Amino acid sequence: MVLGLFHSLFLGFIQGLTEFLPVSSSGHLVLFQRFFGLEEPELFFDICLHLGTLGAVCFFFRRDIAALGQAILAAVACRGKLGDLSPEERSELAMVGLILAGSVPTAVLGVIIKEHSHAIFSSLLVVGGMLCITALLLSATALIPMEGDRKITLPKALLIGLIQGMAVMPGLSRSGSTIALALFMGGSRERAARFSFLLSIPAIVGASLLAILDISSTVLPPWWVILSGTAMAAVTGYLALRFLVYIVGRGKLHVFAPYCLVVGVAALVVGW
Repeated sequence: MVLGLFHSLFLGFIQGLTEFLPVSSSGHLVLFQRFFGLEEPELFFDICLHLGTLGAVCFFFRRDIAALGQAILAAVACRGKLGDLSPEERSELAMVGLILAGSVPTAVLGVIIKEHSHAIFSSLLVVGGMLCITALLLSATALIPMEGDRKITLPKALLIGLIQGMAVMPGLSRSGSTIALALFMGGSRERAARFSFLLSIPAIVGASLLAILDISSTVLPPWWVILSGTAMAAVTGYLALRFLVYIVGRGKLHVFAPYCLVVGVAALVVGW
């Protein structure tokens, strides 16, 4: 089936809604593409949808990104003499280092999984199984007894980056798994959400660049179809991100677990 305007807007809505809510955007895109008869994923369109949600997260965390950029510029200006930086600039520069470190295992796993992407992204069994794992992770966050206050350290950043790389698997929620792991390691709700979404920025950019290498011979949908879906993903993604940050702040991440479990079991039954 050819990708039309309705499919573009609907898939853009699904991408924006599920990219940040802990229910796996890639898993839902696989399910709905199969539902619409798009057996082969529209790769370039998927990239554009992810760029739409990238715009949403960059706009939402624009002040954080500006602070990180200012810290980098200040470090360059003082020629690496960190003692000349303010405490706030040193803290933001340390965050830049943690984001870069966490991006390494994400990139390594992303390249490895990419070699098997055709089989992985066409299997409802994979989607269903990963959604069930997501449900377990989200449910476990309800057992965290109190608000943590530990900082994100280098080992923690590497572990969070590792599970983010594993979340390339459709059905395993990137936001849900990374925020849950940060909470399990004693991070505060605000710190866990902030690091998770800032870490997603280089991951989305890197994945998009890798995917672009595979589209040279692809027949692309009309530009207005692609643009419509991308805009829908950006707007919906921003609203979903605001909602999730609110939910994480309330300590209610586990409320999404039943949905992931139901959809996961349904995908396993259909795929079987």
